[in-house]
Amino acid sequence: MLHPQPPLRQLQTGLMHNRKLRSAKLAVYLYLGRRHYYNSEGGAYAVHYTCNKQQHNLKQFPKSIIFTNTSTRTMSKHSYTLKATTLALSLAIFGACSKGPATSAYTLPVETGVSRTLAEHRNQTLRNVQYDIKLQIPNGKTAPIPASETITFDLLSKEQALQIDFKEQPSHLHAVRVNGKQIPIEFENEHIVIGPRYLKEGQNQVQIDFTTGNLSLNRNEDYLYTLLVPDRARTVFPCFDQPDLKAVFNLTLTLPQDWKALANAPLQDSLLTGATKTYTYLPSDTIPTYLFSFVAGDFRKVSNSDRGRTMHFYHRETDPDKLKSIDPIFSIHRDALAFMEDYTRIPYPFQKFDFVAIPDFQYGGMEHVGAIDYKASTLFLDEGATKDQLVGRSNLIAHETAHMWFGDLVTMRWFNDVWMKEVFANFMADKISKTTVKDSNYDLKFLIDHFPAAYSVDRTAGANPIRQDLANLQDAGTLYGHIIYHKAPIMMRQLERLMGEQAFQEGLQVYLKTYANSNATWPQLIEILDARTPTDLQAWNQVWVNESGRPVYDCKLDIEDGKISVFSISQKGEDGSDRLWPQLFEVALVYNDRIEEYTVNMDQPSIEFQEVIGKEWPLYVLFNSSGQGYGTFPIDARGISYLPKLQNPVMRASSYINLYENMLNGVDITPDMMRYITLLQSANEQEELNLKLLTGYLGDTFWKFTTPARRAEIAPAFEKNLWDAMEKQKSGNAKKLLFKTYQNIALSKEAQDRLHQVWEAQQAPAGVTLNEDDYTSLALSLAVRDYANSEGILRQQLSRIKNPDRQKRLQFLMPALSGDEQVRDAFFASLKDRSNRDKEAWVGAALSYLHHPLRAASSEKYLRESLKLVEEIQLTGDIFFPTNWLQSTFSHYQTPTAAATIRTFLAEHPDYNPKLKGKILQAADHVFRAEKLAR
Repeated sequence: MLHPQPPLRQLQTGLMHNRKLRSAKLAVYLYLGRRHYYNSEGGAYAVHYTCNKQQHNLKQFPKSIIFTNTSTRTMSKHSYTLKATTLALSLAIFGACSKGPATSAYTLPVETGVSRTLAEHRNQTLRNVQYDIKLQIPNGKTAPIPASETITFDLLSKEQALQIDFKEQPSHLHAVRVNGKQIPIEFENEHIVIGPRYLKEGQNQVQIDFTTGNLSLNRNEDYLYTLLVPDRARTVFPCFDQPDLKAVFNLTLTLPQDWKALANAPLQDSLLTGATKTYTYLPSDTIPTYLFSFVAGDFRKVSNSDRGRTMHFYHRETDPDKLKSIDPIFSIHRDALAFMEDYTRIPYPFQKFDFVAIPDFQYGGMEHVGAIDYKASTLFLDEGATKDQLVGRSNLIAHETAHMWFGDLVTMRWFNDVWMKEVFANFMADKISKTTVKDSNYDLKFLIDHFPAAYSVDRTAGANPIRQDLANLQDAGTLYGHIIYHKAPIMMRQLERLMGEQAFQEGLQVYLKTYANSNATWPQLIEILDARTPTDLQAWNQVWVNESGRPVYDCKLDIEDGKISVFSISQKGEDGSDRLWPQLFEVALVYNDRIEEYTVNMDQPSIEFQEVIGKEWPLYVLFNSSGQGYGTFPIDARGISYLPKLQNPVMRASSYINLYENMLNGVDITPDMMRYITLLQSANEQEELNLKLLTGYLGDTFWKFTTPARRAEIAPAFEKNLWDAMEKQKSGNAKKLLFKTYQNIALSKEAQDRLHQVWEAQQAPAGVTLNEDDYTSLALSLAVRDYANSEGILRQQLSRIKNPDRQKRLQFLMPALSGDEQVRDAFFASLKDRSNRDKEAWVGAALSYLHHPLRAASSEKYLRESLKLVEEIQLTGDIFFPTNWLQSTFSHYQTPTAAATIRTFLAEHPDYNPKLKGKILQAADHVFRAEKLAR
């Protein structure tokens, strides 16, 4: 059996019993850099080194040789040897070369992660990759998972050693056979390295016996699931972990007999053997490693056949009210599939379409071919669900369905273009929801979904462009965020508007057909689209895709004899640069009896708006009235009092967003003004999506930009106004949003007593529907306020919860809500252990309570330690976890000392990973602004 050893940067030779080289029983370790291996079977220990392209081997040493103990710096008593003999042996070995010490003949470096250099080399030399993987999964979450695999591939050239990615300890590797022959295990910097002498041009097979890594298996006591995006396949099994080496997967799973399983491909057969069963799956479609997936455990399976397709849905939900969601879930999937087939003119391209709901899944969903993963709480809604939740579920399902074409059928060549699959998934999801969601307002939903989220990053000192450089896949997770999910769809909609919907759709159809079952880059798509428009898309692409930031607009408006005589609009970068963002947006002139809306083609740094010259002077001017322009726009203060009179909900939403962004920039609007605007408008707003936007802004200004003393002063009046507004609202969903806002800001004893009465009696206010999750949220709100007997409240709520997954979540959160500071300290300290961060959604929720503004005085001491953990979290957590960790930690601090902690940390680490530094600056943006704005 072959076993790897830890690195030791020295050459050690051992000689025992006989000092004569020609008859010695030798024990030799040869370490060059970190490449090392040995063979523990039959006493055959091998040393290999390369010099002048010749292989030199010392092998077949007897079993009795004693090796140096490399696990410590101290050698065993048997390993001491004569220095003269060691030197003689070293000279004898290296003397075979005429040019000094042995060096690698391979020019391709062996680096941690998956470098772009390595990926490009493998893309040029490997073809027809196939994985045959067998896993034996035990009950529980701690026992090792034995595994074996065969990787089959065609090799075009064997000038370089073959590197197979495996991010695990060397001890997880047990045997490697190449083309039927067992070879020594050579393991270096997260790669199995196979020398050219073991390979051949043409078809090769590499067989590996190993123990799976656990980092991305998401193991629980009675279920597990893979989540391998962007480069996590290599943490589970050895592979070529890059998106442009698509492969066929043949999977065999041996499971506890009462478990179910779901994988990319249809089930071929199953075999019961004692307490286990073995599932063998058909060959998968051709997919990249990050889409390889299986889920196994205690799940319930529901099947549905309609429109010629059978779907299977796996879940763990137990609430009868939530289970009523199952039929709508199937229906939404079918509608989304029908839309995508019609839009792309390509039938669904894979063998099957199944999905699974996973408790506290890290993301909203993950687009695994044939086995989509979803966060269970997003899918399972009851009668108390708000319009925002219902639309959000439809949009999520549409997003993951769109990925089947954008991302799965056509995949980015390298993860610097990961945004391409996400932008089209979001962009298509919005189009799908426009046609499939009842009473959907496409323009309003697009505006509210994307613009505030994009601005939350693009306004910060840590803003990143849509398309970013990526040298190594181990940093690919840092590319994800609001820019690729939200600014990119805004950009794409501007592009569609520029080209025209039909030309844009035809371009996408050509793109999908050209690169189906393959890989493509953004420049290749731009080339296809550029041929269908007279606009120079290459120049347009530079500022929108390759640069960060947003424009700030200004205007000059003069009146003469009651008519507009001058109306000019100019733009510049928010950073003060002279950059130009070519785009189309609308400006509305609002009169007592009408609104006149005009389109602005902002293709110059400054334009004269000739269309309105000579128009009657309006009551006010509303910039970006259609909500499609990107940036911050001037505010006509005369319009604030007219907001309730605007009949178009998109115009109102665009106004709310622009007011908030100008407040953050300290232009015209103060936090005091924003609080009162949002409070008053919340009482009048009838559009539910707008009400959610307003109440979110109200909560933000209350907690982030209002000092504790000022909060206590204004809270009673705000509480009363919100409660009155809730009672006057007719819509049950609107009532619930206002009640949730009341719960969010409740500070007075009267308000907290009222919340406690609702929780204790489980009696919601008239017209409001609350479910188990809502009552749990109430219990948590009372606890973070140190309400009387808060620990008893949490224990009682725990006893009310029947679903075991939701029970475990609350148990995890309880220490973070403790009224005892020492308990909270111990909870935070426990998060330094990676195993305590496995449930990332739970950790994010716990941190939001740990760092709640009401606990800020005692929790600010955690900030520096939280920053020190970010690099480790990026390496061990999933793609959104660093952002979630930082946002949950920093989003509500407003003290100068908190801001100083962040600045000092960054100053002390000048060589800090620039992408992670950007994430820190994004999360800290409100902290820095609060220094100037909080009053």
